[in-house]
Amino acid sequence: MWKRADLKEQAKKVLQGNYWKAFLVSLIILITGGSHNHGEVGSGGTGGAEAGNIFNFDYQTAFMVGVVIFIIVLLRIFIGYVLEVGGRKYFVKLSEGESKISYLLYAINENKYFNVFLTMLLRSVYLILWTLLLVIPGIIKFYAYRMVPYILADNPEIGHKRAIELSSKMTQGEKWNIFILDLSFLGWFILGSLFLGIEFYLFNLIMMRQMQNYI
Repeated sequence: MWKRADLKEQAKKVLQGNYWKAFLVSLIILITGGSHNHGEVGSGGTGGAEAGNIFNFDYQTAFMVGVVIFIIVLLRIFIGYVLEVGGRKYFVKLSEGESKISYLLYAINENKYFNVFLTMLLRSVYLILWTLLLVIPGIIKFYAYRMVPYILADNPEIGHKRAIELSSKMTQGEKWNIFILDLSFLGWFILGSLFLGIEFYLFNLIMMRQMQNYI
């Protein structure tokens, strides 16, 4: 049985001497697969001509935002998934004493891009479908599929059904503990939001890898 305090202590030891490399890996993953916020643009005025200009500006802005979102989605699907698994591979190796940023391209270098891409894509589709069914089942499946990227990092040839099945077995009886683990980082997340939440993301990645050794 793993303990949160032990996992955090081990994660700190893993980061010693490799913080900035790990930070860069987390930043790359965040850029290609993280959340993005778009602000609203508002303006006011009087007169028909000004109102027309405002309407045209809003239309063009909405179109540009749509294009940006579309590009982000494409990056997330075709690049972000693979880099996410590569990032897990980096942290797997970091926990074993290696620190090579080239592991980010692990799936591509091993010519396993398609299988990794397909497995991660299907994982996302399943999560969306479960969430559309009901929110609670979606959350449960989110934690059930939590280990899929780590499984792919260890074995990029594994089929998507087997990867999801293994992740479900690994997290069986552990979902609540993982949820509490996430809550224990709430303070870190709020503080890390000043730096795009990268520190929380980095630390949590290592924590999940360390926890994998206990399950």
